[in-house]
Amino acid sequence: MNSRQDPNADKHGQALSAQRFQMIKDIADELGKGDVVFPTSFDAALRLRRELQNPDLPLARVSSIVSLEPLIAAKLLQLANSVLYQAQGAPALDLKAAITRLGLNLVRTTALAIAMRQLVRSRDVAIFNDLTVALWTHSLKTAAATRVLARAHTRINQDAALLAGLVHDLGAFYMLYRAAQYPELCARPDSMRFLIMQWHESIGVSLLGALGMPEEIVNATIDHDQLRPAPDPIRTLADVVYIGSILAGTDFEWLAQDVNPNADEAEALRKRFADLLPEIDRDAQQMQTIFG
Repeated sequence: MNSRQDPNADKHGQALSAQRFQMIKDIADELGKGDVVFPTSFDAALRLRRELQNPDLPLARVSSIVSLEPLIAAKLLQLANSVLYQAQGAPALDLKAAITRLGLNLVRTTALAIAMRQLVRSRDVAIFNDLTVALWTHSLKTAAATRVLARAHTRINQDAALLAGLVHDLGAFYMLYRAAQYPELCARPDSMRFLIMQWHESIGVSLLGALGMPEEIVNATIDHDQLRPAPDPIRTLADVVYIGSILAGTDFEWLAQDVNPNADEAEALRKRFADLLPEIDRDAQQMQTIFG
C-alpha cells in the first residue's frame, strides 16, 4: 500500500466513502479466491496466453493457435516488421515467419498487450477515459524503457523486462474496470486517482499472481512506485522496472497530480540515462503505433 496520499482525501459524503471501501473489499475477496473478473476480450487473450505456456510447442501448433485470434495475428506481423524487431533482410510475410522472429515469449506478451488495449477501449471504463488512456500510454513507455535498460545495462532477458514494464500497473487497470460497477465512483471519476495511489501496487501483485504470471515478473512490480535511492548499478528486474517507470513518467505525472515528490529523482535519472532517452522515445512511439 502506498502511504504518500491522505486516504481520506477527496471524500464527499458517506456514499462515496462506503463504495470506496466496498470496492477494495470486493477486490480483496476476489483475489483471495483467485476469482479474477475481466471483460470477455481480456479473458480470451488470457486463455490464448495460457495455451502458449508450453515452451516446447511446435511452431506449426503455435501458429495454428494464434491464427484463431486475427487481431493478435495481425499485430504480431506488424511487430515483427517494425524497427523494434526487424532483422536485416526480408520482411516477415506470414505468421510463422513473424513468430520465428519474435519468439514465443513475445507472442504471449503481445496477446496480453492487446488484451490491455481492449480493456482501455471498452465501454466498461469509458467514464474513466482520461485515466485509462494516460495509464496505457505510461505502460507502453515503461515497457519500452525497461526493454532498452535491460539491453543496455544488464544481462536480464529483454522480453522479461518488456513484460514486467507492460504489466507493472495492471492493478490500476483492474481497479478502474471494477470501479465502473459502483455508481458513486462513476459519478465522481476523479476520486479514483486517490484509491489508485493507495492500492494499485498491492492489488497488482495479487492480481498478477492470480493470473499465473511468472514469479520474477510479479516480484519485479512490488513497491515499484515507492521512492528510494536509484540502484547503481542496475542488478535486478525490480531495479529495471523502478527506473523504467520513472523515465517513462512517474505515477504522479500520469495521474495529473499537482505535486511530484519524485521530480528531483526523475531529473537525475534522465540525466544519468540521457543517451538512452531517444531510443526509449522511438520504441515507445513504435509500440503506440502498433498497439494504439
